[in-house]
Amino acid sequence: MSSKQKTSNGSWKMTLLKGRTFIVLIILLIFFSFKANNFLSVSTLMIVAKHVALYGILAIGMTYVIITSGIDLSVGAVVGLTGMIAGGLINEGLTLKVFGVTLYFNVVAIVIISAIIGAIIGLINGFIITKFNVAPFIATLGMMYVARGLANIRSGGATFSNLSGNKALGNTGFEIFGRNIPGTPIPVGVIIMVIIAIIAAVVLKKTPFGWHVFAIGGNEKAAGLSGIKVNKVKMLVYAFSGFCSGIVGIIATSQLVAAHPRTGESWEMNAIAAAVLGGTSMSGGIGTIGGTIVGAFVIGVINDGMVMCGVSEFWQMVIKGLVIVLAVIIDQFQRNLQAKMALQARNENK
Repeated sequence: MSSKQKTSNGSWKMTLLKGRTFIVLIILLIFFSFKANNFLSVSTLMIVAKHVALYGILAIGMTYVIITSGIDLSVGAVVGLTGMIAGGLINEGLTLKVFGVTLYFNVVAIVIISAIIGAIIGLINGFIITKFNVAPFIATLGMMYVARGLANIRSGGATFSNLSGNKALGNTGFEIFGRNIPGTPIPVGVIIMVIIAIIAAVVLKKTPFGWHVFAIGGNEKAAGLSGIKVNKVKMLVYAFSGFCSGIVGIIATSQLVAAHPRTGESWEMNAIAAAVLGGTSMSGGIGTIGGTIVGAFVIGVINDGMVMCGVSEFWQMVIKGLVIVLAVIIDQFQRNLQAKMALQARNENK
């Protein structure tokens, strides 16, 4: 086989690999349309979209983290904690024992407080990882337990229910984040995901900060020697991941109109799977927000499709685990193929 034929074959393989997530999504939609009744109906697809919004926003933050060669296992627990904080502020307010008063916040303030708390937790993750040289896996695993524990402590393990608020206290309207846009079947959460995705994509691809994120993931030592403030960038990346978790905590709690400390349990796996399926390399330095969103749709379709087909929760866990492993294997194959094609191109140019 000639070198040109080899290059052509490699190009076709690379094209298929780069489009693999979208191809898988189409195959899944066709498969579940036959296996599950009304799967392609507007109502069902909007339910899937609601879940995709949750996984997608988490995965956007996770994409930034993974591009820097990190990982954030605390995102699901932070979802539960920020949801409990929001629920507590609506139902109980904030009691200042020193002054003997209880403050109640409007919905906008509650959203801001929850998002900031999520960002602070992420910032703490980044601080521990950068200042104490703790492996991201260990640091965020520890924070996962801390956040989940605090979520349970907030209410003694109980649920904050009926989060409709009270007009007299000025804290009504929280459920809007879990509803559809008036007059349309489109969930508000999907619009929030799209807005965050667009901003995250522009920052990642068009700004110096985004270039620094890629540089750190590609070669952290070289990035540091080139003048990039590696620790600062990493801390901001983990803060962004925490911020995304806080936003998801708000949306998920709003959809349920209730806050439970176990909300978001194991969602970190969905976020990681979505990012990796979307082409973000676990080795760092490679990833796109668009690919991650498609990956989130794949995870959402798999989850809801299996539920509609009556697949047990245990088998769902097995299948999602296999999906993650397969995605990593394919990613490694793609990297090897890219290296091989680059080597062939250099040899042809000599």
